[in-house]
Amino acid sequence: MRLKLVPDNTNFDFFGYAKITFGASVVAMILSLIAWGVMGLNFGIDFRGGTTLRTEAAQAVDVGAYRDALSPLELGDVTISEVFDPGFRDDQHVAMIRVQAQEGQEAATTDTVQAIQKALQEVSPDIKFTSVESVGPKVSGELIQTAFLAVGGALAAILIYIWLRFEWQFSVGAVVALFHDVVLTIGLFSILQIRFDLPVVAAILTIIGYSINDTVVIFDRLRENLRKYKKRPLREVMNLSVNETLSRTLMTSGTTLLALIALLILGGDVIRAFVFAITWGVVVGTYSSVYVAKNVVLYLGVKRDWSKPDAGAGTQFANIDA
Repeated sequence: MRLKLVPDNTNFDFFGYAKITFGASVVAMILSLIAWGVMGLNFGIDFRGGTTLRTEAAQAVDVGAYRDALSPLELGDVTISEVFDPGFRDDQHVAMIRVQAQEGQEAATTDTVQAIQKALQEVSPDIKFTSVESVGPKVSGELIQTAFLAVGGALAAILIYIWLRFEWQFSVGAVVALFHDVVLTIGLFSILQIRFDLPVVAAILTIIGYSINDTVVIFDRLRENLRKYKKRPLREVMNLSVNETLSRTLMTSGTTLLALIALLILGGDVIRAFVFAITWGVVVGTYSSVYVAKNVVLYLGVKRDWSKPDAGAGTQFANIDA
């Protein structure tokens, strides 16, 4: 028996309120940009600068105990993670501790490092500090610039790919939807002041890939149906295409969310921001694939017969009553 999340031959009118759904997305983007501009982002150590300490001990790393020991020092943003390597001995347990740059300092002072060492030695008396490295504000600023260039480059590459793969209307719709996903994700991180670091940038790039995959699946079905139903209004063909791929969309998003929610609850503090970003991205990316990307195509119009170069691409349905 095949699992069905939705019945066969569904006929939901996804574009009956196209102006409302698209308008809501525009308002959400504007609010996200305002929040980003006013509140800013809570940058992590990767972007703010700080000090990284590498430790080694014979007993297993207890991240919770390490964190409790450092809490009284009030060091601000502290990230603790265990390092795994097949070449480590059985009694070699390595941890990486990253401490944000303190107020008015580019790196942790000698007194701060000694306080950290003393606190951790109370948890693990045999602990050794094999390296202490600092990242200054200049390097962090370069990382911020590189991160935004990476996101912008991904959007530009997708724009070109979709333009070559489909039509320019599809390309514009896909990139607007991806821009919508990125802006809403950054806006949410700004409003909630969740730590924004390099893993979150990786999550945003993952969101872009996930969202464009769902968008392309529906675009493929839409193009097939535009060739098949040449006389139907564009909105009906788009509704048909979304309904035909609805089961696949829900199955993909649902199973992905099950794994992400488990990681969000049980994964721990180290990956929580990363998983939260992807979880949010799956939800908003699924929404934007229908209510943003397809609405843009609906408003721009698209040609119906790809065998005729002079078919008036993007004009004959531009004035459709959505």
